Amino acid sequence: MATTASSRAAQGAASPTEFAASPAESAASRAASTTACERSPFARTAELLAPYQPGQPPITLSVGEPQHPPPDFVAPILSQHINEFRRYPIARGIEPFRHAAANWLSRRFALPRAVDPETEILVLNGSREGLFLAAIAAVRYVATRKGVPAILVPNPFYPAYGAGARAAHCETIFLPTTRANGFLPDLDALDEATLARTVAIYLASPANPQGAVASSDYFTRLIALARRHGFLVFSDECYSEIYTQAPPGSALECAGPDYANVVAFQSLSKRSNLPGIRVGFAAGDRNFLAAFHELRNVAAPQVPVPLQHVAVAAYGDEAHVEENRRLYRIKFDLADRILGHRYGYARPAGGFCVWLDVSAHGGDEAAAVKLYKEAGVRVVPGSYLARPQADGSNPGAGYIRLALVPDTETTAEALHRLVKTLG
Repeated sequence: MATTASSRAAQGAASPTEFAASPAESAASRAASTTACERSPFARTAELLAPYQPGQPPITLSVGEPQHPPPDFVAPILSQHINEFRRYPIARGIEPFRHAAANWLSRRFALPRAVDPETEILVLNGSREGLFLAAIAAVRYVATRKGVPAILVPNPFYPAYGAGARAAHCETIFLPTTRANGFLPDLDALDEATLARTVAIYLASPANPQGAVASSDYFTRLIALARRHGFLVFSDECYSEIYTQAPPGSALECAGPDYANVVAFQSLSKRSNLPGIRVGFAAGDRNFLAAFHELRNVAAPQVPVPLQHVAVAAYGDEAHVEENRRLYRIKFDLADRILGHRYGYARPAGGFCVWLDVSAHGGDEAAAVKLYKEAGVRVVPGSYLARPQADGSNPGAGYIRLALVPDTETTAEALHRLVKTLG
């Protein structure tokens, strides 16, 4: 059953000290966990490549920073609202923003009912900030766990998930996402003891880095588990508007009319090519969002009002989003032709990343070094985006991630160099 407000009140709110690691946990284990959650894959890549010079003019495919032009309406709107930079923004977001986000959700997804902009939308400084702080809010929101509280994270994963789990004093349980399980966490592998102590599960759909998309059946099963065991589903949907096949769905579509236990995170970074504007939102479970708002109201940077007005226009316009998809579609067409079936390549269902198996080419670190030294192409070793499982295996080992964010000509050049270098 879903954890209700009344049951939480009866059981009492859990304090952070209740969720601290037990004395039996070794210092070495805690240190290893800190390292696992907090090392940036991009910092590790920089360290790996630092001893070498690029063999050709460098092309960066390592960072998923959109490089298409921002929408034309951004500058005029900022100019129009420039004086509002003098105001402290309210933490939950201005009314026009919340209505724009709610209306966009209703147009884009087949929701069980319209999201209430007053209670079920919360503005964020991009999805990363929200995904991080959500773990801290969650551990204080859910009923007391049966054992050491845990947060479940897909492996490979977006670093903010692991950082949030660590900040919330939860054990991070990495769920391998491999080709064998469709690059999504295997729900059948979750045992009852683990589920009973779970605070939240992070799920990215489309997945980063593999581009896998969760089906409605998958979301439905996951939400049923969350309600039965009283934990939260944090659905990271920031890539939902970048696809070359069917439009990805949302966890909110499968959450029922109360949206209990489900929170979806969205951002303008990928959808609207506005990574520097730092505007997104969380939508869903109104009870959790009320608690989340209380935390953000004292702990999070507020989103400047002029930027929220830009977001209002962005969520009201689909032309720039369609153009964005067209440009990515061209680049995936190039990848289809240039890569073919090499390195296990297949066009992903969503997102703008390519996940290539280079295990036959010396492994992910060796391939990344070779591509940089000989071709000037910078990629991320897949093992840096993941963490070792209990058996010592790393689900990202043997893969490299490419972000197809440069212009079409540069992307084509990088892919040709990659094939020529790796063979």
